[in-house]
Amino acid sequence: MLSRLKHRRNGGAPKNTKKRTAEGANSNVFTLFEQAQIQEFKEAFTIMDQNSDGFIDKNDLRDTFAALGRQNVKQEEIDMMLKDAPGPINFTVFLTMFGEKLKGADPEETILNAFKVFDPEGKGILKKEYIAQMLTTQAERFSAVEIEQMFTAFPPDVAGNLDYKNLVYIITHGEDNDQE
Repeated sequence: MLSRLKHRRNGGAPKNTKKRTAEGANSNVFTLFEQAQIQEFKEAFTIMDQNSDGFIDKNDLRDTFAALGRQNVKQEEIDMMLKDAPGPINFTVFLTMFGEKLKGADPEETILNAFKVFDPEGKGILKKEYIAQMLTTQAERFSAVEIEQMFTAFPPDVAGNLDYKNLVYIITHGEDNDQE
């Protein structure tokens, strides 16, 4: 996943994307991404389409948040997410929306926002055990070896907290500033 995000930072973001209507969503959306990226979006769509009806709706979003450990999502928040779509969210509309959102998106901000979903209090840290649980049980699951490698590269503090803001900075900017 991180290599995919770095690809976006290094010029992989779609260019010249325009606001599309539901009818026009099919035109050229698949040319904005590489085949591997489209497959990853398809996997994400399939995970979010909890009832497997080919569309993402309010219940699918609520179930997705619940699967990620976020139980008390306000209805207004879900409504705002769905309002961004030009119509029912099938895979093509989903891909188009991502193309529009990623156009010019700052990879650092994008990754930070992903972590913030798990940090509703905005402290900038997450418990090592919680991160390990999420990464081994959700979506593209990490192996025990991958978890160990991650915590070796980005060790938590003595209290078991991972400073994800620092982690995101290193992912997006490299470790150059941390060298002594």
